[in-house]
Amino acid sequence: MDLVLCHTTADFDSLGAAVGLCVLRPGSRIVLTGGCHPTVRDFLALHRDEYPLIERRSVNPQQIRSISIVDASQRDRLGKAAEWLDLPHINEIAVFDHHLQADLDIPATVTQIEAVGATTTLIVEKLREKIKNAAENGDTVSRLLPSEATVMALGIHVDTGSLTFDGATARDAMALAWLMEQGASLRVISEYVEPGLSPQLQDLLREALENLRSETLHGYTVASVLLSTDEYVPGLSSLASRLLDLTETDALLLGNVYNFSENDNRNIAESTVSNRLAIIGRSRIEGTNLSELFKPLGGGGHARAASLATRDVDALLTLNQLADELKAQIPHPPTARELMSSPVRSIRPETSVGEAHRILLRYGHSGLSVVDSGDRLTGIISRRDIDIALHHGFSHAPVKGYMTPQLKTIAPDTLLPEIEALMVTYDIGRLPVLENGQLVGIVTRTDVLRELHQQKARDSGSNTELSNCPMPESVEQLFRSGISAELWQLLSIAANIARERGWQLYIVGGAVRDLLLATDDKLALTDIDLVVDGNCGADDSGAGVELAASLQKLYPDSRLDVHGQFQTAALLWHKDSAFGSLWVDIATARTEFYPYPAANPEVEASSIRQDLYRRDFTINALAVRLGVPRSGELLDFFGGLLDLEARQIRVLHANSFIEDPTRIYRAVRFAVRLGFAIEPQTEAYIRNALESGIYYRIQGENGRAPALETRLKSELKYILQAPYWKVALQMLGDLQALRCIHPTLDLDRQLWRRLRLLDRCLNGRKFGNGFRNEFNGCNGLMLKEATIANSQLPIPNYQFPVINIPDWLMRLEVLIAYLAPEYRVKVAKNLQLPADSIKRLEVLEVGNQELAKGLLKCNLPSQLVFLLRNYELPMLIAIALQSPRSVRRQIWEYLTRWANVESPLNGNDLKALGYKPGPGFKRMLDDLLAAALDGDLGDRATAISFLAQRYPQS
Repeated sequence: MDLVLCHTTADFDSLGAAVGLCVLRPGSRIVLTGGCHPTVRDFLALHRDEYPLIERRSVNPQQIRSISIVDASQRDRLGKAAEWLDLPHINEIAVFDHHLQADLDIPATVTQIEAVGATTTLIVEKLREKIKNAAENGDTVSRLLPSEATVMALGIHVDTGSLTFDGATARDAMALAWLMEQGASLRVISEYVEPGLSPQLQDLLREALENLRSETLHGYTVASVLLSTDEYVPGLSSLASRLLDLTETDALLLGNVYNFSENDNRNIAESTVSNRLAIIGRSRIEGTNLSELFKPLGGGGHARAASLATRDVDALLTLNQLADELKAQIPHPPTARELMSSPVRSIRPETSVGEAHRILLRYGHSGLSVVDSGDRLTGIISRRDIDIALHHGFSHAPVKGYMTPQLKTIAPDTLLPEIEALMVTYDIGRLPVLENGQLVGIVTRTDVLRELHQQKARDSGSNTELSNCPMPESVEQLFRSGISAELWQLLSIAANIARERGWQLYIVGGAVRDLLLATDDKLALTDIDLVVDGNCGADDSGAGVELAASLQKLYPDSRLDVHGQFQTAALLWHKDSAFGSLWVDIATARTEFYPYPAANPEVEASSIRQDLYRRDFTINALAVRLGVPRSGELLDFFGGLLDLEARQIRVLHANSFIEDPTRIYRAVRFAVRLGFAIEPQTEAYIRNALESGIYYRIQGENGRAPALETRLKSELKYILQAPYWKVALQMLGDLQALRCIHPTLDLDRQLWRRLRLLDRCLNGRKFGNGFRNEFNGCNGLMLKEATIANSQLPIPNYQFPVINIPDWLMRLEVLIAYLAPEYRVKVAKNLQLPADSIKRLEVLEVGNQELAKGLLKCNLPSQLVFLLRNYELPMLIAIALQSPRSVRRQIWEYLTRWANVESPLNGNDLKALGYKPGPGFKRMLDDLLAAALDGDLGDRATAISFLAQRYPQS
């Protein structure tokens, strides 16, 4: 374990430097050795989960490998954690500090103590150098996360007074500039940086605090105050910001009325003095716009910060009017019901710690609700609580001994500001939602942060289709204009039916992705996925099926298919006048768990958030809310919009390919079809999964891996029948992903040559030397025309019968046939190929050998024809692809020349000549055909003569 220690009462510089070190040294964990400053505490109350923090009591000293200390160089600033410095097995102790005057009493093996304004600056310089070197070496260059850049920028801002303190240096300024390039959030920085006030402003601050008037509306506090001074006071904006912070007010109007001389005449008697009013506005409330509020009075600025200056008005009346107009702007904030996740995963108090840990692992939660036999909430246990219990060896103990019983709870109608205040005040990561004493949902820090982020994006007025958080109105309009009126009406009816039952309906996945990417006026959707979020647990597990059945009654021309195992249903239209060929899949929101890698998932009802988390890639984990409230709201929990803009395929979690290897093929398919790139980390996950050998180990342990059977065949079919199959197959080869079919299968030059030869055959291109042919390779193999240059034998215009083997299956057989003979049948059966394909692959090796021997004896065309006509066309092609050029030429000459030659006489001719029908007819016709093939017959007359000589009639 590699640790980074912050000093006791950690400030932002200590925390920022620690976070930067964790970026430099992945896998390191941060320990706050003894509390933190109030502002840091408030910051971590909302952002703790974004950094690798670990509690001191959770550290096993025997597992510590290295210790790094930031913003401190003396032991007494590390609290009890200083004892770890004396452990004999520690490999490295590093100290990073900017306090030159402090005496170093830590047994450090590495030190960097330099005269800069903030320790974080030293770490930022190391990060810049590392990223620069990676770029110069051609390695993958990754940016900082905005959360990382923000906390490091806060460290520099706070310790340098935003570059105004004496200790600030140019190095600090350059570090700050680089962090801004990396995406540091100025909004968050401004929220936690505290500028100083002049003595005059400090006096006015006291006066403002005494006279401040405030009112709470929709959970937001709006305050106003009017100050009177003899003259204009500079710096009122800083006073307003400080007042906003001290009073924890959400919006503030600070007025200052003062005297102003109209001219600079030295004769005071001739000067005109008037009253002036300056108003500074600050707001933290999403949806308010101070610039618009101040514009009628000549003011302006930004939505959250604006000012105005006017004259000869009633100052108090003007301020009060503006305050009333500001309150009218405040939107009704979201409630807990709109934010919460439901249903809530819960356990009984008697559940063991070990079982609770297994449940957390299965569902990816960070905590569990504990309910009694009457389903009344009795406590919450977090992952941190469970980790500590496991650390001390209490996996068998009931969770009631480790849960938090004294809970803060909220009601479904609790507003977002109150929820946020509870989380910050009590450092709570999750709040249970109770209705009539029953647990109906839970709101987490992530829910609050996401809503705040989306509010910020909406407030910025971003209205483009692929903005980071497009407005609901723009998304709804995009859907209305992007699909047919009939389809929009169908979706609206479905949303209304869901709303009447208390459900929420979403359109999810590929349809959302394609509509956001569409450039055409109308997108012809043929496959739509709808998800019903019942929000009420098991009673609504069949919501998707019920909704589909209701829709089918309104659209009787559709066919209803129900899949009870997964609580899904589908409505299908075929060549409908309004919908064309359309498949609408309707499912209840569900989560899934893979009991072992490459298994079929176990599915159960859940929330829309969990439903999206189970999907393969971020660009497919997008959802749009249909129907009120908030119709058109885009749900993007995993950065799918940003990945659409970046045109990249990114997986949702590191174990995705371990759980389901078919996602490797889906990643390639989407990348090639959409013209996207596979994101570097996602590609690394693919390679790690393939190199781990987990799929074949699981097949050995469990006897089968369902993901490598029919599901893999389906993905292979999608790829091999697509027009872009060559590019996709090459990408799979580069990733060595064909080893999902068999661990020995790689796309080398020989296999690629066989696939190209088959493609030439299917597409009527050159195959062998000296022959040209034209084939229709749409849904099978058909010889349309065959001619041979300089042939003495007339070849009739002839068509082979259609072979009922699709192109993709022939390509897949070529891949499998490239394996050693002993593996072919097992792989074909594993993929559940048709019986004909399995038989063909089973006898391919023997057939190849027998045919090669037989061809050695063929000296005449007739011998070649009589040998090869015993083989089906797919078998001949398969053998040709594996054979040397000489054999391939013979097979192709048979297919394009000799197979089209017919006997000059047929059975009717024989009867007309007086021969009696019988078994001898076949021998006679074969002899005629052989003579024709070998050039012994020229026309009908010679054929009759040949027959009379060979088979004279008595």
